[in-house]
Amino acid sequence: MSLFSEESLWSRLDDVTGDAGYADDHPPRKGFFTDTSVCIGCKACEVACKEWNEVPDDGYLMTGMSYDNTAQLGASTWRHVAFVEQPVPSATTDLGMPSFSLPGADPQAPDPQGAESGDSGVRWLMSSDVCKHCTHAACLDVCPTGSLFRTEFGTVVVQPDICNGCGYCVAACPYGVIDIRKEDGRAFKCTLCYDRLKDGQTPACAQACPTESIQYGDLSELRAKADLRLAELHEQGVDAARLYGHDPDDGVGGDGAFFLLLDEPEVYGLPPDPVVTTKDLGSMWRHVGAAAVTIVGLGVASFVGRRR
Repeated sequence: MSLFSEESLWSRLDDVTGDAGYADDHPPRKGFFTDTSVCIGCKACEVACKEWNEVPDDGYLMTGMSYDNTAQLGASTWRHVAFVEQPVPSATTDLGMPSFSLPGADPQAPDPQGAESGDSGVRWLMSSDVCKHCTHAACLDVCPTGSLFRTEFGTVVVQPDICNGCGYCVAACPYGVIDIRKEDGRAFKCTLCYDRLKDGQTPACAQACPTESIQYGDLSELRAKADLRLAELHEQGVDAARLYGHDPDDGVGGDGAFFLLLDEPEVYGLPPDPVVTTKDLGSMWRHVGAAAVTIVGLGVASFVGRRR
């Protein structure tokens, strides 16, 4: 693999692990498929992540804006369950009782034996967010120390013992996932439980999820499952259901952690069309190189002219 090749920066890349230099017999790429339609917001994933990875607490601060007390991903929140509360029009529930219309009454009028639902007026959307382990990971591209690396499973991991806390990765992430821990000075994020993967175990968050909203496995198999689940929801009339981070041709080459959403990505706090921030790095270096050659050429020409 050449440094900053077009394939490694932004074009479609079907074998991200091989592109990172692993031999042909490397393990299949692993990832997460989070089906938000069955998430109940229990936060078992958050707790399991903290316990297994010994992630410190977040200060137990309440935002005052939601039942969600962790608010967003960060250096000390590697899994975050979003609580989205939406107002919806009041609805009526058919109690199944026989009814009779008055002579001459409008047949389209509301059923007097319908009753307002006790939950009317609010819709809850839950989604367990995490590092996306991008195919084209800008955080990895800009790391000057080699602290960030691509594992044999295709995931992206930070090595805290090498990180110098420069923060380049924080600015480069299109999702705002990776963060500097203030009291520590180094960058942290989800490792997809790299230590558990090496032992053939399931990541702690997926292991703890009681509804299988978080599914772990070979990325190709997860993508096939997601396609089937999306088709099932559409058949049930859930037309708003969509996949996010699933497309290998999107702006980051597809994500190692992708989602089935029930609304627009912005509703969950996700960017609608993320693009790898180092996409133009190759052309930038080519322009810098051309400018340097031009300057050197002008200097040589000036020196030769003076000698004459």
